[in-house]
Amino acid sequence: MEHKGFTLWFTGFACSGKSVLAGALADELKKRGMKVEYLDGDIVRRSLTRDLGFSDEDRRRNIERVTFVAKLLTRNGVAVLASFISPFNDIREYSRKEIGTYILVYVKCPIEVCEQRDVKGMYAKARAGEIKQFTGIDSPFEEPDKADIIVDTDKQTIEESKEIILNALGKMGYLPN
Repeated sequence: MEHKGFTLWFTGFACSGKSVLAGALADELKKRGMKVEYLDGDIVRRSLTRDLGFSDEDRRRNIERVTFVAKLLTRNGVAVLASFISPFNDIREYSRKEIGTYILVYVKCPIEVCEQRDVKGMYAKARAGEIKQFTGIDSPFEEPDKADIIVDTDKQTIEESKEIILNALGKMGYLPN
């Protein structure tokens, strides 16, 4: 059976749980027989957007390119899981308009908790001035004003957050019966 494509767009701070959650959901959707593509910020930056830095303008270009890929996949019946900090409301809104079938998931987690989870030491390097334009430290993150789903990963397990998202997708009619 052919399923309707959609893009589940995860936004939140680095180390908030976006990638882990998107990966868990990708596995679950595949088990349900859906075509799934997972677009992760770190992986995309090593291939599709390796020419871009982290200035506000480059962040926007990065999201524009990912939006184009997600739009193509979505219209071809793929469940796209896009995991990107995407810190600005206007660029998230651009993605929503371009893709059409777009569900914004705000992976909400206090920056202090994200810093505690940071095994790569990125926050410490940003605070020491070694990494410039790091979201939440010296570059802004706008809380989403139009999130379709919010999960609180400092209060919920990945399994609980995954179930919240699956329930929402079911109610929206995106999951196979």
